[in-house]
Amino acid sequence: MPTSELTFRTALDADIPGLVELIESAYRGDASRAGWTTEADLLEGQRTDSEGVAAVVRDEAGRLLVAERDGELIACCQLEHRGDHAYFGMFAVRPALQGGGLGKLIIAEAERTVREIWDAREMRMTVIKQREELIAWYERRGYRRTGQLSPFPYGDERFGVPRRADLEFELLVKPLG
Repeated sequence: MPTSELTFRTALDADIPGLVELIESAYRGDASRAGWTTEADLLEGQRTDSEGVAAVVRDEAGRLLVAERDGELIACCQLEHRGDHAYFGMFAVRPALQGGGLGKLIIAEAERTVREIWDAREMRMTVIKQREELIAWYERRGYRRTGQLSPFPYGDERFGVPRRADLEFELLVKPLG
């Protein structure tokens, strides 16, 4: 892993094309297979688009946190204020940089950020329940499975084209000290 320092900031409109490319590269297609967070075996098609990323960037109830190293966009995550808790989503790390500890740093900064700016006491996220390896990674970071499931948006290709018929999201929760 490079030794230069990570910097964090809130995404701007000018970042949207780079963010779409980053998110797509981490989740879909052959490029995503370079990392371990790929959903390519579960979903085809797009993970997001410019309109979806722009909505997150411009959402007044949240922010899209970006991580850069040497001026290069290398990771991002969505943070949304939802009353007493924050929602964590759209987490992406460049595939070639995955597996080196960068994700741990990003999620720790996300948790610090939501405690500081919104006094959030809990972080919540939804993960496709079939992504056992990813859920285990979050569990090692202190998140717990709730067993609370929600349906995958079948038929809405903005979220991808499912390759199987049993996809569901599971809510993961972590208290923030």
